[in-house]
Amino acid sequence: MANLPPNLSLGGASFVGGPAPPSPSAASSGQPPKDRKIASAEQLVLDLCDAELRENALLDLSKKRDIFQDLAPLLWHSYGTIAILLQEIVSIYPALSPPTLSPGASNRVCNALALLQCVASHPDTRILFLNAHIPLYLYPFLNTTSKTRPFEYLRLTSLGVIGALVKVDDTEVISFLLQTEIIPLCLRTMEMGSELSKTVATFIVQKILLDDVGLRHICASAERFFAVGSVLGNMVASLADQPSTRLLKHIIRCYLRLSDNQRACGALCGCLPEMLKDGTFNNCLRDDPATRRWLT
Repeated sequence: MANLPPNLSLGGASFVGGPAPPSPSAASSGQPPKDRKIASAEQLVLDLCDAELRENALLDLSKKRDIFQDLAPLLWHSYGTIAILLQEIVSIYPALSPPTLSPGASNRVCNALALLQCVASHPDTRILFLNAHIPLYLYPFLNTTSKTRPFEYLRLTSLGVIGALVKVDDTEVISFLLQTEIIPLCLRTMEMGSELSKTVATFIVQKILLDDVGLRHICASAERFFAVGSVLGNMVASLADQPSTRLLKHIIRCYLRLSDNQRACGALCGCLPEMLKDGTFNNCLRDDPATRRWLT
């Protein structure tokens, strides 16, 4: 707040106007640090309503979201804020096909997605977020195939929102996601994304499998099981050339959870990749005793 001109302060009546002298320093304002943070967050959320201030507000809020306590309820309950974030998302749909997304446009929408991740993470707003079906707005980004950096960044940030939903074990979240196309979309990313986006997508599939409802869903038909199994197998084969302990850990945990289902366990006897059994990854897992136990 210290560097904002008076016409942008919370007490100001307008968001418009020319430059003005700086406001008094935070130290001399008499506000406790917590109150200053709240005031700063509130002002930035208000700035989202001004098209000229929105881009900087998105950037500042996304950078500072971890230091603003209860930013998620503020975003959710502030008039028009979620609609503005969704407007930022849908505005770049035309750039998805044909793929013409610029780095600047990608960065801007990813800042909006980071704020939605904040909402998805908060216990007071998570279910409200689901009930509004907001994850569906992200699925077009996961359905892209361009491997350029703007698209990869967009995929990764979108996966981060879904990852925030599944990070907390909640059957209601899993049940919602299973009614959507999240598993095919994650499998697509697991096949063609960067190592980091593959890791987040595999983590999401792992968390779905760890829920009893998710495990039953994936093992309910041979088609679903083999769709997941074939992608996991292809990933294991690719890791033989370019090992990634972090990614391998999630893959092995998926296999271990699949073995908890009787039918899937029998099928794994015939389709578990040989490289998981012949010591190919011994060096990769040398410093990860937990994953070695899972594999055993």
